[in-house]
Amino acid sequence: MARGRISLTLAFTTTPNASNFNRLFQWTNNNGNTMPNKQIGIVGEVLFDQFPDGKRILGGAPFNVAWHLQAFGQQPCFISRVGDDAQGAGIRAAMQAWGMDTGHLQTDTEHPTGTVNVAINNGEPSYDILDQQAYDFIAAGQFMEQRYSIIYHGTLALRHRQSSCALSALKNRHTGKVFVDVNLRAPWWHIDTVGQWLSNADWLKLNDDELLQLAPPHNNLKASMCWLLEHYQPEALVVTCGSQGALALTGSGEFTETAPAEGLAVTDTVGAGDAFAAVLLLGIQQGWSLRLTMDRAQEFASALVTQQGATVHDMRFYQPFIADWHLL
Repeated sequence: MARGRISLTLAFTTTPNASNFNRLFQWTNNNGNTMPNKQIGIVGEVLFDQFPDGKRILGGAPFNVAWHLQAFGQQPCFISRVGDDAQGAGIRAAMQAWGMDTGHLQTDTEHPTGTVNVAINNGEPSYDILDQQAYDFIAAGQFMEQRYSIIYHGTLALRHRQSSCALSALKNRHTGKVFVDVNLRAPWWHIDTVGQWLSNADWLKLNDDELLQLAPPHNNLKASMCWLLEHYQPEALVVTCGSQGALALTGSGEFTETAPAEGLAVTDTVGAGDAFAAVLLLGIQQGWSLRLTMDRAQEFASALVTQQGATVHDMRFYQPFIADWHLL
């Protein structure tokens, strides 16, 4: 499944976990209660890829982004919905083991936990993103009362009215930034609907193929970025280009590029875009410059693709970034 996957097999008994490590990132309010410094609200799908051999891989771009941010000590509020089934219970257990708050992971008694059926034909995977999944029915609830510095969402989980309306109601009360991570999956998107979400974004992230689907033909990638920026008017636009790196352009005209180091030993590119998005959010939260944010996002995404899977379960993978970026 595009945008990332992780194995549900967890082994926290021998490695540091995010729950313990994140105590270093907390502060207390005047009543002595532990509170997050600034919180990012992440709205969207969590699902399983179901392979023909029976193997299930846990993923979904918003889930993967939240996983990384938890490791970085940001304690994001992950807002999604799972079925009242074994898969939903597994997701809840994985989040709790990683120290993530499950208070806004809703349970749906009528619809199943999200599933994507993966078929392998001549060695090439194809994906059937099932309809009427629990994440299609996220309900407006307690999370509406919270305030977030940034709201992050994709486009896949907004394909049905209930989740779309819940996000709209949340954004109507929101006074911070909105970060939209485009995920165009046929047949679950339409240019007019996606355009409405893009028009309300402060930050837009998409890959180069998605840019070509949303912008008219131009002579080069930067020209297409200029068109998209002028048409939807976000503060910043980021385009990832796989092994070629990424580009960013702001409404004020600042342009920057970043690229992975040569000779990178790539193991698995699944989830690289989610890793990149997580550090973009971190950079906005921390007030880093655009150039620094882009370079650090590329650095982290490059490290992730040397690992197997879209996320890593060992805090020792994250600790060098935490130390180098002075997140303690």
